[in-house]
Amino acid sequence: MSKHMTNILVPLISILLGLIVGAIVMSLSGFSPIDGYIALWNGVFGDSYNLGETIRQITPYIFAGLAVAFAFRTGLFNIGVEGQLIVGWLAAAYVGYAFDLPKIIHIPLALLAAAVAGGLWAFVPGLLKAKLQVHEVIVTIMMNYIALHVVNASIATLSDGAEKTEKIHESASLRSPFLESITDYSRLHWGIIVAIIAVFVMWFLLEKTTRGFELKAVGFNQDASEYAGMNVGKNIILAMVISGIFAGLGGAMEALGTFGNISKLTGFTGIGFDGIAVALLGANQPFGVLLGAILFGSLKNGGLNMPNEAGIPMEIVSIVTALIIFFVASGYIIRVTLERLSKKKKEEK
Repeated sequence: MSKHMTNILVPLISILLGLIVGAIVMSLSGFSPIDGYIALWNGVFGDSYNLGETIRQITPYIFAGLAVAFAFRTGLFNIGVEGQLIVGWLAAAYVGYAFDLPKIIHIPLALLAAAVAGGLWAFVPGLLKAKLQVHEVIVTIMMNYIALHVVNASIATLSDGAEKTEKIHESASLRSPFLESITDYSRLHWGIIVAIIAVFVMWFLLEKTTRGFELKAVGFNQDASEYAGMNVGKNIILAMVISGIFAGLGGAMEALGTFGNISKLTGFTGIGFDGIAVALLGANQPFGVLLGAILFGSLKNGGLNMPNEAGIPMEIVSIVTALIIFFVASGYIIRVTLERLSKKKKEEK
């Protein structure tokens, strides 16, 4: 079996296995798998509104996945994407309502504010890792909780004790009447274009620039990189900051697109943590992250329709979607199995 054919079969078999096991779970729980999967399909592609909401759901997952994947590719494990995302959300929302500027300036400025906020929040664990060898996992986890409470306190301060900030000005919004009209007034916004551009930016930075080569080299072997004359500490900090920038922009998608403001958070959004799964599904490759976000976002949004249309409890829906993601993430095992079967078949001949 050719490598090209294996690359096609692995994801197809993974998804098929996930659907089969998910169907078994639904059957054992007393629900119809056929009705469940029809409801899932309709929740993703059923009409223009659901399709718009699915794409809207995918958008922040792309940024969260890119943030995690970029850190992975440079030898770091950024568990703080959640915190970086919500500080970026706050920064974009603040710039969105506090300033009254032309649209061509306002949107880029709000995006820049989110990127800077996310990058600065990631700078702290990067600095501690580079200078004091403090493990980034510990620091980024703690920074998530700090971000949550700082953002909530900031919302209360900025809004005079209210539960949410003011709505952003129209000049800062990524929403558009055109997108609303073609998707039956879903919350789809132009952020998906920004997300796709970010995918290409990460690919270009890592694969086509000297700086990208240095970042990957430091992540692969710090001692060899230092011997080759690279500034290891500087590259560690830079890698974390760039990862934080992607995360912060993910927050901007929620501020400037989905919600138009930020409300007091009762807990984590989950987007940053889901970004870990998205990055792993995409094998930490930019275009793989895009595909992983499409799968993850589609299952998340489509799954919301299963309780309404098929009467399947949300707990079962979560199990089914988790099984599909599990088998896709286990693609390596399927790949090895296919290669062994192919090798065995050749030996028999």
